[in-house]
Amino acid sequence: MSCSSCSSTKNGSPRGCQNNGTCGSDSCNKLTVFDWLENMHPPQGEEDCSFVEVRFKNSRKEFFRFPKELKPQAGSLVITKVDRGYDLGTVTLAGALVAVQMKRKKIKAESDKIGTILRLANQEEIDIWQASRAKEAEVQKRARELAIALKLNMKLSDVEFQGDGKKATFYYTADKRVDFRQLIKDMARAFSIRIEMRQIGLREEASRLGGVGSCGRELCCSTWLTDFRSVNIAAARYQQLSLNPQKLAGQCGRLKCCLNYELEVYRSALKAFPKAEVKLQTEKGIGVFQKMDIFKGLIWYAYKGEWTTWHKLTVSAVKEIIEKNKANQKVPSMEAYVEEEVKEEKNKLFDSGVGQDSLKRFDPPRRHSKRNKRRRFESKVKK
Repeated sequence: MSCSSCSSTKNGSPRGCQNNGTCGSDSCNKLTVFDWLENMHPPQGEEDCSFVEVRFKNSRKEFFRFPKELKPQAGSLVITKVDRGYDLGTVTLAGALVAVQMKRKKIKAESDKIGTILRLANQEEIDIWQASRAKEAEVQKRARELAIALKLNMKLSDVEFQGDGKKATFYYTADKRVDFRQLIKDMARAFSIRIEMRQIGLREEASRLGGVGSCGRELCCSTWLTDFRSVNIAAARYQQLSLNPQKLAGQCGRLKCCLNYELEVYRSALKAFPKAEVKLQTEKGIGVFQKMDIFKGLIWYAYKGEWTTWHKLTVSAVKEIIEKNKANQKVPSMEAYVEEEVKEEKNKLFDSGVGQDSLKRFDPPRRHSKRNKRRRFESKVKK
């Protein structure tokens, strides 16, 4: 990922911050939003919204209430109240759109989830916050060494310092329950800060680490996806995909989130197809379902005992046979309903968007030398 505040290469192209959506600037963070109601004033008789949305590191957003004398705007660095200290975050939304977001996420104004903003951050607090974030990579490396020394079956994937630098949250993944009491003591002694351990799922870990998927693009979870919904193997069955775990699994080892993107389209398209359990009754034999092509509207059937020979039928033809079977009528055979294929010309030219052009139109013309023709003629004469 790249942003405007990151350094550039020699030719002027952005080098990229490599923070996987958690950059401090607003230009490449995956939680960055566009406030399209920023310049809109509330109607007469209504007060301005007294809540703002604040973004912290590591895909975390929360709503906060601010005092009347303070009017934070999008992009402002604010000090928020936390237990035994303070934290520093960036305002992402302010104004009428915050109320829309709170309604969408079902958070009421009197909810305990809403925190309090103390003041705008001054330069000294910003320097402390930036210094704490600068040493996160070193602290993470040292914490991993301590965990390996204790032989703990866990993986520390990320570290998040509090705005005042007095507390650090360590995010980890583990297959089983881990007793990390001794690890907390060792880290508190090594870093002289308060420690909090928070277990996360494999999908969230992949979003923090980032990477490139099998499609050749950056992972959706590290660039824009924030809602990790459960993915079922039935999504692959609906889309007629091969049930190969290596192809269906993502970087996290779980089923790919993109299996849900087109699932509803496939489910609505499958409503026009007959069920695969229905068999076709013909005088020649019983037709059993083999496979289907959702996009072309075709279904392949085979007779019992003749599994190597498939017959391609359209959806309308299959429905016609099923209707006759319901009326206790058998069709002569499936071959009578097979769609005739249109044979393509073997010497068909390349069809471009402009018209038909030969692929060899840019090749230089072949020149046959007279010497080669003479040699061929002399060889024929000698024979």
